Amino acid sequence: MSDFERSSTAWVIPPARPRKLAKVPFVELADGRLQGVVSSGSDIERVYVSSVAAGTYAYACSTNNNRPCGGARGGFCKHIGALITEAVLQYGAERVARYLRVDVADGEPTAPSLNLTMGQTRPSPADSKAAASVFSRFLRHLAYLELPPTTAPLPEMQWFASTRAVA
Repeated sequence: MSDFERSSTAWVIPPARPRKLAKVPFVELADGRLQGVVSSGSDIERVYVSSVAAGTYAYACSTNNNRPCGGARGGFCKHIGALITEAVLQYGAERVARYLRVDVADGEPTAPSLNLTMGQTRPSPADSKAAASVFSRFLRHLAYLELPPTTAPLPEMQWFASTRAVA
């Protein structure tokens, strides 16, 4: 076990497969949704915050300043498709399918089969209120990546419970 794993109180789960971060720099399974940040294909300064709810597959996609995605009318847009693909790379298809409660009839789930199965249910658009919190977590994630590696406690992480008993 590495020094990082021994000093950490949370297990670090390696990605199912390595992925490139240029198109989808942030993806997570949290708050009952697959959610993340997807780069715009046309404007390098624009990103989209996309999400798909577990069970209902209600979807939302908007820019980081809450402008709705033009492609998310009546179904999943290309940003949500990219998010699903990167989630499968990050977490594995089985875990994503289990989290979103997708039952793929044709055997092993894949990113295209998950996208197709969820899209065939004609999901409804969701409220994009969660976009602000997802984008905020993404920015916080970026801030932690800029810190030098250390085993010393970070002051903003002190709210985690201690793993040792106080003597």
